Amino acid sequence: MEIVTKRFLLRDFVESDRSPFLSYQADPRSQIFYEPSAASPENSTRLFETFCTWATEHPRLNYQLAIVQRREPYVLVGCCGLRGKDYDAGEMELGIELAPDYWGRYAYAIEVGRALLDFGFRELGLDEISGSTVSANVRIARLAEWIGAEVVAIRPGSAWMSERSWSEVDWRITREQWDRRTTV
Repeated sequence: MEIVTKRFLLRDFVESDRSPFLSYQADPRSQIFYEPSAASPENSTRLFETFCTWATEHPRLNYQLAIVQRREPYVLVGCCGLRGKDYDAGEMELGIELAPDYWGRYAYAIEVGRALLDFGFRELGLDEISGSTVSANVRIARLAEWIGAEVVAIRPGSAWMSERSWSEVDWRITREQWDRRTTV
């Protein structure tokens, strides 16, 4: 599975992605918006192996892809995905995770997000794509606003979020909203 953008190749994970993935996952900045118990090498290894397994499933319900620069040295800059497990047909959840060294750089998340939304709505025929994040994650809030997504719920998060005075924010965008956004 591959999606090509101007600067990136979004593709299934391969074994050579393991080390750079685990490395950026170990960076404390990567874990700031995740539950503390998720910040472990064992959890990161489990995630990597899950992503590789998802790529072999038929029918495929989850697309978790490596974000790799298209020019040498072909660096892994993060991962992204559309996940449909536990969602109704025609719906998936979008997620984008950039390695901390690439946060806020040259609209990387916008380029990746646009490619995933186009893939989801045009190739997979989805009706709705949603996402969820902690209220303190302003980068994701800006991305959701840029793509034209609407906030559908703000709710108390789990205990670790509440300890930080954060809540959980759910957003969504429909195919019609995305079509209007991309034809303007």
